[in-house]
Amino acid sequence: MRRLGVLVLALWSALAPADEPERVVGWVERVALMPWGAVLEAKLDSGARTSSLDARDLATFDREGEPWVRFRLRLEDAAAGETLSVTLERPLQRDMTVRGAGGRDERPVVLLEVCVDGVRYEEEFSLRDRSAMTYPMLLGRRTIGHLGRLDVARTHLTEPRCDEDSPLIPHRPDAE
Repeated sequence: MRRLGVLVLALWSALAPADEPERVVGWVERVALMPWGAVLEAKLDSGARTSSLDARDLATFDREGEPWVRFRLRLEDAAAGETLSVTLERPLQRDMTVRGAGGRDERPVVLLEVCVDGVRYEEEFSLRDRSAMTYPMLLGRRTIGHLGRLDVARTHLTEPRCDEDSPLIPHRPDAE
């Protein structure tokens, strides 16, 4: 099985564009939640498909016949030592069911923009109370796939530096 993994990694590396250096990300990175630029510690979790964000006071409602979600973010900015506290309303992308040791959990999913290493990514985030978790944000496989190679032995390999002129990678619903 290990040989297969090495073969797949070698093949993937050979197919990568030669003129573009491959980014390596650690299992914990500082990322910025846009447009506020609030810097958060995010755990990169290849065991999770969809990214997740700490959100409170979740409420779904209809706006012009479409489902929307209202939620409150209260996140500690790791860089500035300040707290981002804002209530947002976003269109509901989908509902998802998470099954785990604690049972089933229904979560709304919305699109949000996150900055990693100078690039903005529009990604799906499931919303849930993560106050008991170490990291307020978890980046799952759909997001990790855009970022580069994951080095599970290292942390903080990138910088969360973005502004409105930084490149934006739009959400790709079929990306895994």
